[in-house]
Amino acid sequence: MAHYFDQDPVSPSRTVVVDVALADVAFTMETDRGVFSHGHVDVGTAVLLRSAPRPASEGALLDLGCGSGAIALTLAMRSPGATVWAIDVNQRALELTARNAERNRLTNVVVAAPDAVPDDVRFATIWSNPPVRIGKRALHELLVRWLARLDDGGEAVLVVQKHLGADSLQHWLSEHGFPTERIASHAGFRLLRCTR
Repeated sequence: MAHYFDQDPVSPSRTVVVDVALADVAFTMETDRGVFSHGHVDVGTAVLLRSAPRPASEGALLDLGCGSGAIALTLAMRSPGATVWAIDVNQRALELTARNAERNRLTNVVVAAPDAVPDDVRFATIWSNPPVRIGKRALHELLVRWLARLDDGGEAVLVVQKHLGADSLQHWLSEHGFPTERIASHAGFRLLRCTR
């Protein structure tokens, strides 16, 4: 069975272009089958983009699990003085995000596989609609790996569905060295802010 978190999606490509309009930024992006949220911006990501606190204005920012790039593009537009790292294990997602950054003339987006991010890069802001469906253990390993790379004073904002374990994830993160608070709830999603 194919998943959006597969490295090389087997589903045939079928791109759909969507327009994204937020209060402060707007862009057009291409989506594709085999990549999370084909043909639209999913509700959780929309909640994050509309409700997250302003990202750091400079330094390195991270879109963890970039998919088609909606989060990376928003970060890049809101923080033109920052470098936005967009990472994903899905090769089709990386190609889409790169094309979408180019389509919107965003030169501050770096698209990379997770292992290609240099070890010394620390992040002022991390935004993610994390891949909860990879399973609890894999999700915890993923989050610990990247949250540990927050700068001093940096913060991560995660959007997670309540019925997929947002409240237990909040508790788990706080217990494992990443104080986490819920900063918003909308449409069945929790917006969690983590610090290091």
